[in-house]
Amino acid sequence: MPGYDLVDATLLKQLPKKGLLLILAIFNACLRLSFYPSQWKIAQVVMIQKPGKLAHDVTSYRPISLLPVVGKLLEKIVLNRMREHLTEIIPTHQFGFREGHGTIEQVHRLVDVIGRALENKLYCCAAFLDISQAFDKVWHSGLLYKIKKMLPHSFFPLLKSYLENRCYEVKINSDTSDMHVIRSGVPQGSVLGPVLYLIYTADLPAHASTTTATYADDTAILSTHENQDSASDSLQQHLNLIENGLDSGELRPTLINRFK
Repeated sequence: MPGYDLVDATLLKQLPKKGLLLILAIFNACLRLSFYPSQWKIAQVVMIQKPGKLAHDVTSYRPISLLPVVGKLLEKIVLNRMREHLTEIIPTHQFGFREGHGTIEQVHRLVDVIGRALENKLYCCAAFLDISQAFDKVWHSGLLYKIKKMLPHSFFPLLKSYLENRCYEVKINSDTSDMHVIRSGVPQGSVLGPVLYLIYTADLPAHASTTTATYADDTAILSTHENQDSASDSLQQHLNLIENGLDSGELRPTLINRFK
């Protein structure tokens, strides 16, 4: 679906060579000047009805954020330039939005730890965490600080321009709302948003006595030990470290379940 500018991928594919060269010139200028055009930072939010839900019930709809397609192409270029640096930033236990990694591989890791604990007659404690509205609550100043610290300096001004002064409008049928400023979060429906979230959470503390398995904003932590209290204590220590780390920003963890 096209964004507010009504330009979709099909239209771009039908452009003549001259049109493509003009877009290429704009992209090169954006990269050279570390500038992300404001027209590509406008999100149009549309409501999609959930399958099998009642049309008159407001909870039957899911908001979808649509961004200009041309801007997302520039995001892909920036992401390709970032990839070689991400392997040094994103922790190995994070499998979200990474090539060759997925939920199945994470489940295998967890099952392996639990299986080895059972074989060795060890206690295994587990906690499952979820960060409420994680992508919407990323603190921009904190994210930019981490970008400046973790990525080569050339990325900072461009990503700063990318995050600043973003706005959205809501469209329902033929009616469109006024523009509203987005003050936090990574852009929903974007190419760079998921990766920026991984950078933002990359330095969450680990613990030497636990196993962490993360997929995007969902985290499982396992602690095994021959003594039940020791396993539980290590798990609690890790949870305390995570809570303290998140308290410095806007994210808040929610403990879904904890098992012994």
